[in-house]
Parts: sequence; C-alpha cells; structure tokens
Amino acid sequence: MPVIAVVNPKGGVGKSTVATHVAGHFATSGHAVMLGDIDRQQSARSWLGLRPDTLAPIRSWEVNGSMVRPPKGVTHVVIDTPAQIGERKLTEVLKLADKVLVPLQPSIFDILATRDFIEQLRAAFATSRQFESRVAIVGVRVDPRTRAAEQLRLFIEQLGVPVAGYLRDTQNYLHLAAHGMTLFDMPVHRVEQDLATWAPIIEWLES
Repeated sequence: MPVIAVVNPKGGVGKSTVATHVAGHFATSGHAVMLGDIDRQQSARSWLGLRPDTLAPIRSWEVNGSMVRPPKGVTHVVIDTPAQIGERKLTEVLKLADKVLVPLQPSIFDILATRDFIEQLRAAFATSRQFESRVAIVGVRVDPRTRAAEQLRLFIEQLGVPVAGYLRDTQNYLHLAAHGMTLFDMPVHRVEQDLATWAPIIEWLES
C-alpha cells in the first residue's frame, strides 16, 4: 500500500493543495484512497466534507475509540501534515511514507525557512540514495518568467534535492478547493495546461 506524505514545517506553502490533488489523482484512477490529515487545522478533512458524492470517493481515517487507522480496503494513503511538525511526529510519518513531497513556493522567506528542514530530512535517511529516491520538492505557484522562480531553481540546485515538478500559479486550485474538487475531477480540456504540470509529479510518485 503506497503511502505518500506531504511535509513542510513552513505554513502556507501549499501542502493541502498538493495532498488533495495527489489523493484526487489516485481516486480518479480507480484506487481506494484515504486522505489522512494530521494537521490541527484539519484542512484536508474540511475539504473532504465539501467533496460531492458524485465524484470518485476519497476516504478519511477510521476512528475506533482511541485507534485511528486507514479504513479496510484502502490501497493508497496520502498524509497531509501540519506546519511546525515536531521531530517525533515527523519521525513517525517518515517511517510510514514510501514517498515524501515537500511543497515550496518561490518566495525567499519560504526558501530560507525550508533550507534547514531539507537537511533534517536528509539526516533522517540512512543513505543519500534513500533520501533521493523517496524525497522530492514540488514547486508551487511557480511562474517561470519571474526572478522568484529563478531563485527557487538556484536554491534547489544548491541543495541537490530531486524535483518532482512545478505547479503553475493559477486560480483553478483556489476555485476547485472551495468545492472539494481537484483538477483530476474536471474535463481534461478545461484544465489541460494545469494537468500537464502534474504529469512528472505522478511519474515520480509511481516510480
């Protein structure tokens, strides 16, 4: 059962957007998906509450007393994590995750805040090969024509972190989130340009 964790201790970098879309991809591909939210703000759980019953289903944690676990029959798990995630919780998440996506916006403040976290992640793996095969950055709200995008590219090059892909700066994410939807729930011709940016990310997740 593949487990995908979306992690960055910096708030507002797009973790829930990435997590919901990864779950949306797997759901519309016919998989039984759970989107688990360990963020105290419960953004992903709130998003699931908006999702229409007519769309491909995405499930949440199954709660039985003090036990919280994926529902029976789930084949794919996506975990959305909180800002300021503690070391203990991060360690627990990394033990579960087959792949770790680190969303990052092309802002110098986000870049600086993420730098130390990347090194923390690197130290959590036994070898560089493990780190590079399981951790990748996703650029969020990236306009390649801007100086900020160039700063992001240079930063990533210096760190030597794999890049799964770059998501366009588009209002589609905001509009769809308000209805519990993802790009993958839409007719392809309406969001074709945005879906194209997801292709390398999906390829990395499934590699």
